[in-house]
Formats: sequence, structure tokens, C-alpha cells
Amino acid sequence: VVSRRHGAQVIDPGEPPQGWTGKAWACAVGADRARGDLLLFLDADTRLAAPGALAGLVEVHQEHGGLVSVQPHHEVPRTVENLSACFNLVALLAGGAFTGGPGRARVAYGPCLLVSRDDHRRVGGHASVRGSVLDDIDLAAVYRASGLAVTCLVGGRSLRMRSYPRGWRALSSGWEKNIAAGSGAAPSWSVAATVLWLAVQHLVAGGAVVSGARAARHVRGGQTRGHGTIGGSAAPDVVWALGWVVLARQQRQALRHAGSFRSWTWAAFPVPLLAFDLVFARSMCRSLVHGSVDWRGRTVDLTRSGRAGRTSG
Repeated sequence: VVSRRHGAQVIDPGEPPQGWTGKAWACAVGADRARGDLLLFLDADTRLAAPGALAGLVEVHQEHGGLVSVQPHHEVPRTVENLSACFNLVALLAGGAFTGGPGRARVAYGPCLLVSRDDHRRVGGHASVRGSVLDDIDLAAVYRASGLAVTCLVGGRSLRMRSYPRGWRALSSGWEKNIAAGSGAAPSWSVAATVLWLAVQHLVAGGAVVSGARAARHVRGGQTRGHGTIGGSAAPDVVWALGWVVLARQQRQALRHAGSFRSWTWAAFPVPLLAFDLVFARSMCRSLVHGSVDWRGRTVDLTRSGRAGRTSG
């Protein structure tokens, strides 16, 4: 209704054929019906938030060609939505999308994709990723295999999205699917860097919590000298506190690019980290034991080779 009110043509793609995911089929139908030289694919929860956003995308495409991808600025107005802070940082870090330089990204982000009609036909369009659970990542691989550039950008003020307004269940289900289906998509070096980054977070969070609890016990017991120290020095406690401050500042800077996350998400970074741990554990358990995860009322089958799964139910 809203689209028609603004003069857009709304197309009903119908039920996807066997072997197609709903999104890939809808994108394929839309591309076939479009008449322009450039094709812009936007997720339903993604919006162009600035007057010059579209012109900026076109300018980048004119410069680099191939596939232009944008990770939108994540809007998280509710407290529970802020629990996705760690997930956003892991997605940006593990994907390594912004470290390869313009035109040399290894992955793409599905909320916003801009391609030329000719290039899209050359790679086989969305038919080349018809059964993929993470069609954006696989589409980037198809473009790279065809010798075409893949460029990733951060949305900032130009492109924004709100993915999980329905709360924790939708948030955990969405990230559970992304973790399970995308775990093998990232470059090995970025996965190693991400694992190291998460390990440091867990180490500092655990050390600071234990140190604080030990200090509280000593204060309650009237023993304020030499707790957790060597030779009466409070150096270990200072190290954990300093580590907390350094990680909090680092996450503050990174989250400014990722979304509109509140200050507590970086000041108390172990809270979003715990949310990540819970969803990651559930995702890995479902993947290894059942070979599938649930997503929007469907079962995503992860037993097929590669990253392309199939949905049922």
C-alpha cells in the first residue's frame, strides 16, 4: 500500500519454484521486470535515509563496477535490540568486507546490492544462488569468480535498517541462522582475527569480574590490603580495569559505524557478549545435532554442501 501510494509498481512474484528460496526468486522476478540499466536490491527493512544516497551508490558503481554492497546503519531503538551489538561487530570483522580495498571485498551484504543489468546476466543473476540461505555472500563469490569487482560500504547516514523490532526471539533466530549458514563463508584470516578478538573480550571480562568480586569480599571482610596482589601490589586489578577501558573504547568507536547503539553496549560490553555466546552456542548445537535451524517459521536445512541450504515447512 505504501509503495503504491508513492507511485511504485508492486509485483507479486508468486510461490518460488522448487529449489529456490523466496528472496532469491523475488529478486529474480524483479530483475526480469525492471527496465533500467542498473538494478538495486533492497531488503524490506532497509531504507535510503538521505537525499543523496542513491546518487552516491550510482557514483561508486560507476567508479568500480561489478557488485556494490552496503551494510546499513543498524537502528536499535529498544533495549533488547541493542543486544545485537556484538553480532554486528562480529559480522563486520569476520566478513573482512572492508579490509580488501574498493572492488576487492570477499563478501557482500544483502540489505543493499547495486549491479548493472549486463553484469547480473553475465553471472547468471539470482538463479546462480537460487537455493542459497545467504545469497548475498554466495552472489559475491559468483561475481568474483567471473572477474567482476565486489565493493562494500558502510551505510552511515545514507542507508539505515531496523532488523529486529519484534524483540529477542526474532533477534536470536535471525543471528542463529546467520551464524550457522555463514560460518564457513568468511576468509580464514578474518575468522582467526575474530576468534582472537572474542577471546580477548572473554578474558578481560572474566578477569575483571573475578577481580571485582574478590575485592568486594575483602572490603566486606575488612581486608583492604594486598587482595589479589603480589607483595601488596594491586597491579593485577589495575590490568583488568585498564583492559576493560581499552576494549570499551575500541567498541565505542566500532559501534558508531555499525549502528545507533546505546552507550551501555560498549561500557558494559560483557552483556552483549553474553547474548552472543548464548545464541552462538544454540546455533552450533542445532547445526551439529539437527543439521538445521529455524528461521521465520521455516526450517533451514544446513546439511547440503557449501553454504546453500534449503528451507521447508
